[in-house]
Amino acid sequence: MMNDNFAVFILSHGRAGNIKTLKTLKHHGYTGKTYIIIDDFDDTADEYYKKHGAENIIQFDKKEMAEETDTMDNFHDMRVVVYARNYTFKIAKELGLKYFLVLDDDYISFVYRFIEDNKLMGKDIKNLDKLFAYMVEFLEKTNALTVAMTQGGDFLGGAKGGIAQGPPKRKAMNTFFCKTDRPFEFKGTINEDTNAYTLLGSQGGIFFQVKECTVDQTTTQQNEGGLTDIYLDVGTYVKSFYSVLAMPSSVTIRNMGQNHRRLHHSVNWNNTVPKIIDEKYKKKGG
Repeated sequence: MMNDNFAVFILSHGRAGNIKTLKTLKHHGYTGKTYIIIDDFDDTADEYYKKHGAENIIQFDKKEMAEETDTMDNFHDMRVVVYARNYTFKIAKELGLKYFLVLDDDYISFVYRFIEDNKLMGKDIKNLDKLFAYMVEFLEKTNALTVAMTQGGDFLGGAKGGIAQGPPKRKAMNTFFCKTDRPFEFKGTINEDTNAYTLLGSQGGIFFQVKECTVDQTTTQQNEGGLTDIYLDVGTYVKSFYSVLAMPSSVTIRNMGQNHRRLHHSVNWNNTVPKIIDEKYKKKGG
């Protein structure tokens, strides 16, 4: 699978000299093609070309994508990633790719997760090529719009937590394995990932999060560049309300955390996505 049919896209802005994901991919055994996606609003574009080579950089017209993207507001804030996310399908088509993976630029590890002696364990992934091939196979066989890895924070509660014990969640964040001829659209200035898996999930689109593998990243508001400025400006309160706008019948706002509480979205899954019924219940004939 790691051939001309697949590539990794790293979305980046203002971090030409600090793309942690590049080093992390190499450290964990990825050997395939990688492209860094930047926009034409980036004042540091020349640094990207100089440091990483023109053949590895793809720059897109942000205003053009803004005209095609539903941001769900009238703020016209261009400091966000939603435009780049939507543009990746165009890039993949132009490059002749069948599958692609979309990553942010601040990932620091890829880890296998498993339960051993009733404890949640983690082990560094050494062969991402093999894992990515399995993820693409899962994407293909499930007919999902996208599949994703879990995030470190998903495993609160350890081995007894809902993620560790339950089936795959119907969500996708941070790592988007996609099929070029199965496009979907991100909406909203921010929280575009949650907006997508709730709104499109309610319409029958399938999103899956694979709990056996995890990606870890730096804390957003402590890493200069990227989306840090917009998050510092609006905080999680405004961010979370985009998903309420997208799915008011099933997404609400609640307090999250213990020592450092903050407002965050909460998804009522029973009111969000249709149930997937085991094939054994399928009626014969007709």
